Amino acid sequence: MVVRKVGKYEVGRTIGEGTFAKVKFAQNTETGESVAMKVLDRSTIIKHKMVDQIKQEISIMKLVRHPYVVRLHEVIATRTKIYIILEFITGGELFDKIVHHGRLSEAESRRYFQQLIDGVDYCHIKGVYHRDLKPENLLLDSQGNLKISDFGLSASPGEGVNILKTTCGTPNYVAPEVLSHKGYDGAVADIWSCGVILYVLMAGYLPFDEVDLTTLYAKIDKADFSCPSWFPVGAKSLIHRILDPNPQTRIRIEEIRNDEWFKKNYDPVKVMEYEDVNLDDINAAFDDTEEEASNEQCDNADAGPLALNAFDLIILSQGLNLSILFDRGQVLILKLLPI
Repeated sequence: MVVRKVGKYEVGRTIGEGTFAKVKFAQNTETGESVAMKVLDRSTIIKHKMVDQIKQEISIMKLVRHPYVVRLHEVIATRTKIYIILEFITGGELFDKIVHHGRLSEAESRRYFQQLIDGVDYCHIKGVYHRDLKPENLLLDSQGNLKISDFGLSASPGEGVNILKTTCGTPNYVAPEVLSHKGYDGAVADIWSCGVILYVLMAGYLPFDEVDLTTLYAKIDKADFSCPSWFPVGAKSLIHRILDPNPQTRIRIEEIRNDEWFKKNYDPVKVMEYEDVNLDDINAAFDDTEEEASNEQCDNADAGPLALNAFDLIILSQGLNLSILFDRGQVLILKLLPI
């Protein structure tokens, strides 16, 4: 049997396939660590004029190293392909846990919410906003700890407040200001989504769920929801402060951390700051691609850019459903759902 290798990685079976790329199971031959290898085609990136954005966003994602965020290890390039090496998560989605077991206990819901807030806050500090937070994008590792996956558009930190203007995300979890098309603060919008997730964890169903989108948007815009009778008073109060339709008065993460209900049994994760994160692999992967892109611009003058978030190509969120894997008796659920 011929064993294919890419750098130090032994490439195994295809675990997902989409319009733009494939996802392969791979193993680091030096450490034995299992990884997810996402393979992008250089010509596709060039064709859709996404080189600069993808390079910027992969660079930022490599800088985000947190225990509750799926880690990007490195980028490898060949003449025709770009390989994104990611942490391989084996515990499935938080979404599946809710589907199979129903609503979670108060203690378990709070623990996952605490981990979610820790991970999201760290990413915000790094200038990365998710914009599609939902239980399907929250994975669980072998220890049952939460791992945030599939970060969408990242924003380079800069002066002033970053106001994003692209509407994206799953409607049921999206903040009202995102639906208004008037621009929004990505960090504040993510907080709203975290509140919806907390509600779903404790209730087992969505606070805003209508078949008709017009009705759904109207309810989200007014924060028209009610908490079940079994919600404890502290959780109800916090959820109402998070699901504030006014982004100016919506609770911020530092206030969430000071909330009495949130603080119970809270053990903030210790984050090691890496002094030097090497981006040479990313620069090398894209140097030739940038040159090819500039050479092809004249040939593709009529081809407009693809209407996708740049990171969509990396996470392969359009048209990709990863199959359920069976590995040594363990079910590995890895799904990337459309935004």
